Amino acid sequence: MTGRKKMRLTDAGIAKLKPSKTEYIVRDSRTAGLGVRVRPSGHRSFVWHGQVDGQVVRKTVGPAALMSVEAARRKCIALQNGAEHADTEAGKGGSDIPLFRDFALGEWRAASRDRMGASRRRFVDRMLNKQFLPAFGALRLDRIRRRDVERWFDAYSRTAPGGANLALLLLRQILNAAVATGLIAANPAQGVQKNARPKFTRFLSAEEIDRLHRALDELVDERPFWHQQADIVRLLLLTGCRKGEIVGLKWSEVDGDELRLADAKAGPRTVWLSGAARTVLDRQPRVGSRYVFPSPVDPARPRSPGLKLWPRARARTGIEDVRLHDLRHTVASQVVARGVALSTVAKMLGHANPTMTLRYAHVGDRDIEAAAERIGKTIARAMETGLTVDRP
Repeated sequence: MTGRKKMRLTDAGIAKLKPSKTEYIVRDSRTAGLGVRVRPSGHRSFVWHGQVDGQVVRKTVGPAALMSVEAARRKCIALQNGAEHADTEAGKGGSDIPLFRDFALGEWRAASRDRMGASRRRFVDRMLNKQFLPAFGALRLDRIRRRDVERWFDAYSRTAPGGANLALLLLRQILNAAVATGLIAANPAQGVQKNARPKFTRFLSAEEIDRLHRALDELVDERPFWHQQADIVRLLLLTGCRKGEIVGLKWSEVDGDELRLADAKAGPRTVWLSGAARTVLDRQPRVGSRYVFPSPVDPARPRSPGLKLWPRARARTGIEDVRLHDLRHTVASQVVARGVALSTVAKMLGHANPTMTLRYAHVGDRDIEAAAERIGKTIARAMETGLTVDRP
């Protein structure tokens, strides 16, 4: 951490301080010990460095986004008079610690939003509005206890264990930011155990893929309004895309034999289309909507991500243990089984983390094992032939 010369701190002046590669502190020329710390992320917080009863005290006073300079000066004067009485001396009673709602919607979101893609922003907003604010919004950050987090997590897990895991990771990020800014001493979400999730092992065989295709045709013949959902399932199996990428697909993202996804999970990416996938897209009606699969109620919006056809298709195919996301795994397993390099598979599936693709390595191992067995038998036969040759 580097220091800078003193200046008279003002709210407007603090807002103009630029972040650098390392954090630094600008000291106030009016109040002894007061400074504002500027982190490389751009976050600014008031700090105080002084002595109380002969002891050196370093303390984070509060985030500059939520506290005025004058409030910080009052807090520092209280600290000078005795750190243990700082809150009551300042007349705040600890109220300078913000509510979870104010911190999450204010300082945290402002500092984090620019680093998020569009899909990530929607997820964050949904978790804030549907989960975090109802559970923690009215609590001060320092009043959130681990038991509060566990109670919320257990309730959410009863209906969506996977979604609860993702939400828990986001909650930890928000509260870690509160720790980093000195608002709380420890993260109450740290140590809460995620729900155990079964590792995927289910891939569709070629015969099951054929049965699924026939089942989709039968269901559409019975109820023609299911044609849209059936084609979404087919595209998932033909492209290996995530469900959200297909359900929310826009016509502007369809470019000949490619999909140029602007809002994929790991950022913009290109998906190459096979002839069969192109055929499915070409037969979608143009109804004046920007979406390939618009909502039947409001064409200005994409259809709902829920596919009521899928449970029926699974039952008719006899694959009740297969999740919709397993279609993506099936595509990956088929590609790997044909000897395609994992690096190519990673690009095809849009994996930002290579370790995600390594999950499919064992699929290729099966072919290697089978090849080794065939070669072994061939060599063994040759060895047996050689052993029967008469020796002189």
